[in-house]
Amino acid sequence: MPDLKWQVLSSEYIHKGPWATLRTDQCQMPDGRIVPSYYVLEYPDWANAVAVTDDNKIILVRQYRHAAGVVSLEIPGGVIETGEAPVDGMKRELLEETGYEFNDLELLCKLHANPSTANNITHCYLARGGKKTQGQHLDELEQIIVEEYTIDEVKQLLSENKITQALHCSTLFYALMKLGAL
Repeated sequence: MPDLKWQVLSSEYIHKGPWATLRTDQCQMPDGRIVPSYYVLEYPDWANAVAVTDDNKIILVRQYRHAAGVVSLEIPGGVIETGEAPVDGMKRELLEETGYEFNDLELLCKLHANPSTANNITHCYLARGGKKTQGQHLDELEQIIVEEYTIDEVKQLLSENKITQALHCSTLFYALMKLGAL
């Protein structure tokens, strides 16, 4: 198989922020052609989970997503902090967003949100046996409503296009396969 990887000749940062950084790379393709400005969004890695309670309900969260201007029904998830193992970040996000504690987390897959423009990875988990142990501890700008659904209800929501976050739909697909629900 031919080598398709580009060589980075130089990089320049255009914007550095806590949630997104934009850089432009000058690259050389394997055939020698030069790509003068390829824009790359740097994001921290993320984690998400299909969270199944001890009574076999799937936890979904409802929150406003400003970039799309929508109230979105999603699975719990968030940013993995610097130096944090992905599984530990997922446990933290589950507890903060939902108040549920999970000790049984299984990595389902790792996904790229958009590898043509972004460099991060989403670590996708199946969390089982969740128990409500506390209230939510949300970030300053978070407003999250926690909802519980049966597996059949989640499948119906997916079939009606009521869950539209692509990474979350993908994780739900892997989890439903693992649970034998597809």
